Amino acid sequence: LCPPQRHGLAVCLALTTMCTSLLLMYGGIGGGGGGHPEPPRRQQQQVAAVPSRPPGRGQHRPALPVGAGLLEGYISVLEHKVICVSLQPLKMHCNSCALVTSSGHLLGSKQGDRIDETECVIRMNDAPTRGYGKDVGNKTSLRVIAHSSIQRILRNRNELLNMSHGAVFIFWGPSSYMRRDGKGLVYNNLQLMNQILPQLKAYMISRHKMLQFDDLFKRETGKDRKISNTWLSTGWFTMTIALELCDRINVYGMVPPDFCR
Repeated sequence: LCPPQRHGLAVCLALTTMCTSLLLMYGGIGGGGGGHPEPPRRQQQQVAAVPSRPPGRGQHRPALPVGAGLLEGYISVLEHKVICVSLQPLKMHCNSCALVTSSGHLLGSKQGDRIDETECVIRMNDAPTRGYGKDVGNKTSLRVIAHSSIQRILRNRNELLNMSHGAVFIFWGPSSYMRRDGKGLVYNNLQLMNQILPQLKAYMISRHKMLQFDDLFKRETGKDRKISNTWLSTGWFTMTIALELCDRINVYGMVPPDFCR
């Protein structure tokens, strides 16, 4: 847990990391069991507003820029088809965002219309929308995907990729998986995906950017990720990316603070 003197982003990101790991156990809309969520243990709607403004005096300032519009450290898959192309940063900025978690806590909440009314809707991994629109909405502006979910994304590409017109997809994974010399599993799959869907806006998180995420984790928790043998979750990456591109974030489906008690 974060030290008592740390506030804001520290609490939010630490809670997101913990809760995302829990949601993998408790099942959810985006689970690997055929895409059908299990009923939640407790039927409830959790919506948390997270303003991503620069912190006030006395608060710890995040290491990553907020709301800059030009997001560096995200490599376009398409750009590597052309030799000597200068990499362009991801251009994306939203005044308001709905970050929809991959849990089953939104089932029965009927928050779909409210989510879809938001300027940008952010989702994670292969969490589906088809069949659950009344609760989770149908709109997708950005989807953050872990290396371990890419095969499920490919299997369900008609739903997750074809239906997400204009959406941006950001993939993250260990540097060995992101290699562009023919030995990177994620990059090779993204190249295949780009051949099938050439208009897809697919990006990878660069190695330098991953190191920034590690540094941010250490700043906010006081722990070295490698020394503590900690794996950052998709929830961590998604929340941190959202803090970069959104002025205001509404988080849907987060478990309550006393969920583990």
